[in-house]
Amino acid sequence: MPRHVPLYADDFTFTSPQDDQFDKAAFFDRRFPTADRMTEQRLLPVVPADDELVFVHYAYKLTTGARHHNVEAITVRDGLIREVQVLFGGSA
Repeated sequence: MPRHVPLYADDFTFTSPQDDQFDKAAFFDRRFPTADRMTEQRLLPVVPADDELVFVHYAYKLTTGARHHNVEAITVRDGLIREVQVLFGGSA
């Protein structure tokens, strides 16, 4: 049986132009369920900024057919995601 390996730190925070520092529970409750609105997502450039910070550019398509792109600043420490800051890109 596979062992559960955590990806998000207990002190994880999520911030976007619409959300101000949600904790881990609020992120999974309020933001993560929206993933079912996407039909496609692909990674574009992923650029490390330093030992803990990476910028991720990605594009996605919604079930409505609309296409968008975003950039996220993701902090990873001790092998766990500690923080995600979403910088919206807009329509593609």
